[in-house]
Amino acid sequence: MLGQWLDWTLDGESPSPRTGRFASGTYHFHAPGILELIPNTLRPHAHACVFSAAIHGNETAPIELLGNWLCTLEANTTQLGAPVLVIMGNIPALKKQQRFITTNLNRLFKRGLDEKGDEPDRARELMEAVDTFYARHDALPKLHYDLHTAIRGSLYTRFVVEPFAESVTAPAQWEWLAAADLQAVLHQHQHSWTFSHYSKHYHAAQAFTFELGRVAPFGENDMVALEPMHMLISALGSADEPACKPADSMMFFQVKHELMRQAEVFTLCFDDDVPNFSRFEPGTCLAKDGISGDFIDEESALHVVFPNAQVEIGARAALLVIPCKPPR
Repeated sequence: MLGQWLDWTLDGESPSPRTGRFASGTYHFHAPGILELIPNTLRPHAHACVFSAAIHGNETAPIELLGNWLCTLEANTTQLGAPVLVIMGNIPALKKQQRFITTNLNRLFKRGLDEKGDEPDRARELMEAVDTFYARHDALPKLHYDLHTAIRGSLYTRFVVEPFAESVTAPAQWEWLAAADLQAVLHQHQHSWTFSHYSKHYHAAQAFTFELGRVAPFGENDMVALEPMHMLISALGSADEPACKPADSMMFFQVKHELMRQAEVFTLCFDDDVPNFSRFEPGTCLAKDGISGDFIDEESALHVVFPNAQVEIGARAALLVIPCKPPR
């Protein structure tokens, strides 16, 4: 039953029954792409875990990763010890294997959202699902791992973005991420209204956006490279203590500039295939915008992350980041 959940989601089928049992817990199909798992026995180290994927529809490795984990639960080779909400985000885009249909879902997770359309409606549905899940398990520490793959290659193949919020990231998280073979961490500098930011900002969850390699079709992802990440998800789902590794084995960066597209006439001043975290010397012109003009930082060498000149006007075209020290 759990192993077929993705197929049902893509086929638009409503599983019957919507609630059932597996060896170590129960499952509840709340809505298309929204699955809650409740353990038979809540273990002492349990978090209320949200694992999400397909917020962008062409990012398949996280879907395979979560699908493999669900199969281990159904086969009883892994036991559930914590409540988990599993989310497949943008189902129409997932069916078409494209990033989004009309607008980027991962900028819409803000209470009071007044935009209209399929993706804004889905954002509201997912926010409500997260609110309900965390309220149901309010006594537990909250966690949200939003799993993605990047449009382009990266000098650090697997990295995480820590959303900006008032709540503090627990030191153990960095050790877990390092053991899961994450190579870099990027600290956000302001509110960004992504899905992981939603959980951290509104619910004080331990939350991150994961970039787990590069976009590829189903069946072409390197799942061997993601085995340490599978082990982390499995440990959290079982409420076991995850493996740890010193945080300083990862590189840490912080955002210095958020490069916004203001005009129809807009270009990035480097090749389209430049990898994430590529370094540019001080004084380099990085963008030209018909309204805001040339972007040049005379003081700092900058590393570029998530560059995309094709974003909508008013959207972020790149993050420009600098190295920083690991958290103490």
